[in-house]
Amino acid sequence: MTAETDGRDFKTAVIGAGFAGLSAAAYLSAAGLSVDVFEKNEQTGGRARQLLTDNGYRFDMGPSWYWMPDVFQKFFHDFGSSAEQWYELTRLDPAFRVVFGPDEVLDIPAGYSALRELFDSLEKGSADQLDQFLAEAEYKYRVGMDKLVYKPGLSLWEFADKDLLKGVFRLQVFTSFSKHVRKYFWHPKLIALMEFPVLFLGAAPEDTPALYSLMNYAGLKLGTWYPKGGFGTVTEAMKRIAADQGTRFFTGEAVDEITIEHRLATGIISGNKKRDYDGVIAAADYHHVESRLIRQSSRNYDEAYWEKRVMAPSALVFYLGVTRKVERLLHHTLFFDRDLQQHAHEIYKHPEWPSNPLFYVCCPSKTDDDVAPEGHENIFILVPLAPGLKDDEEVRERYYHTILERLENFTGVPIRSALDYKKSFCISDFTADYNAYKGNAYGLANTLNQTAHLKPSIRNKAVHNLFYAGQLTVPGPGVPPAIISGKIAAAQLINYLKERK
Repeated sequence: MTAETDGRDFKTAVIGAGFAGLSAAAYLSAAGLSVDVFEKNEQTGGRARQLLTDNGYRFDMGPSWYWMPDVFQKFFHDFGSSAEQWYELTRLDPAFRVVFGPDEVLDIPAGYSALRELFDSLEKGSADQLDQFLAEAEYKYRVGMDKLVYKPGLSLWEFADKDLLKGVFRLQVFTSFSKHVRKYFWHPKLIALMEFPVLFLGAAPEDTPALYSLMNYAGLKLGTWYPKGGFGTVTEAMKRIAADQGTRFFTGEAVDEITIEHRLATGIISGNKKRDYDGVIAAADYHHVESRLIRQSSRNYDEAYWEKRVMAPSALVFYLGVTRKVERLLHHTLFFDRDLQQHAHEIYKHPEWPSNPLFYVCCPSKTDDDVAPEGHENIFILVPLAPGLKDDEEVRERYYHTILERLENFTGVPIRSALDYKKSFCISDFTADYNAYKGNAYGLANTLNQTAHLKPSIRNKAVHNLFYAGQLTVPGPGVPPAIISGKIAAAQLINYLKERK
């Protein structure tokens, strides 16, 4: 089915305008389908929407790490374009800074030879170990991109590929990430550096398959980038591509129900208005869609199933406008000046508010003059949390002062007395704004039992033309997987409608 056929006889709806929903809409429209996107918030972009203040700050509300640039390029290439045609990309160098103490700082260089020197300066011989580690990680990344992540995960048989099976042991699906890292490195700073991507985006390192060392390859070899104007420029580009193909957007319009008759989604009800459709992609929170938008007999999973899922972290976020420069911060700064294992335990093993949290600071005004007034800083602070915790203003303020005291001690700048903007965002906001299950920020943890076909199904098993996209289904959490998820879900619905035709 192409745009030149009568595919627009089929009307489709996409629920949610985050990365997955925008991706799905673009691919559906390019295939010649009529597409309407419904977004409960006034802005598109989902977690990547932006906060624009009256006094000149532009905050990315969610994603801030532009990794795996090839996935973004693949999306734009599919529509005869490129990322650079839509926004300006800068490779950050240093890529990021890791703070282990007041005078213990690692700046991670973009250049690989400099990275090898850094490793060897901490642990003699670790540069050669890094070569081996990243060679394995590159293999996993290439195989993952070619053979794994673009599959719908509907059956184990999807992975019955000769090359994939031949290299299955090299993928290390059954080896723990923590053990894998320690096979190569013993220095605690190097271990922390290698483990942070899975800690912040997935699960405890000991419960994460070593397959996900592919993230180290993505970050350390493919680079850390920044799209000028922030992630809102990326979602706006994706929206414009979808709109250019004919997609219509309805913002500020929450979907109340997906109507189902004879095992088919027949339409949606929004604002007491029913619209008829031939297929639906639910790119909103999977649990919300199942528990609120469809009747019980049409659901893939019950509450007991969801209760057993291992979730990736939620987060406490502060958006701060600072009226002076803060010199010791880079664009990305990770504060690992407290016990990493303890914080991980308080997220994944015994969920509670962290007693001595690690945190992350993004300061995009180091790279982009347009996100803050001249001479000011735009600061985004994120503390990873266990999902499902109760949060209120009192606990937010307590953590605000705890974190800012450490940040001020490190930077030597009295940030709290130099603010002209402050806003917090936490678990209850993720629930209110995104209908996020347990207030999750990232989706499902990348554990062995939640990998590939073991994730919540992209297809509704009781409703033939209802598919899911986003961070609670394949391929997983993070921005690039969300973009891929939208493409996979769109392909599934297109194939279904082709067969009907």
